[in-house]
Amino acid sequence: MKTTQTIAILFLFFLLCSPAAAKHINKEKYYQEKWCAEQYGEVEVVLPDRTRCDCLTNTNAIEFDFANKWPEAIGQSLYYSIQTGKRAGIALILEKPSDYKYWLRLNTVIEQNDLQIDTWIIRP
Repeated sequence: MKTTQTIAILFLFFLLCSPAAAKHINKEKYYQEKWCAEQYGEVEVVLPDRTRCDCLTNTNAIEFDFANKWPEAIGQSLYYSIQTGKRAGIALILEKPSDYKYWLRLNTVIEQNDLQIDTWIIRP
């Protein structure tokens, strides 16, 4: 009996912690490459301190992130802007309608703090 319970617990653990539980429609890199190419930008640009900017265009240093990671995107985009001398940008990936709340949060923080960050919605 104890072996059966242990196996059941392990099964549930692996099921709930597997990548499939947090799966996205596409990988972040897919969105980066597609959008950046359309903007005539360069993907994964290595900066002087060896960090990588997701997309560098003529005007912007852009961070791509899935919707729920919007707070991280703010810091990264501002840092890439400092490193490149270009305007900060965030391409926020919204894969489902409920992700729109993160778009609102992102832009509220940008507006309320007068941050110089351009934003774009990316959808599948």
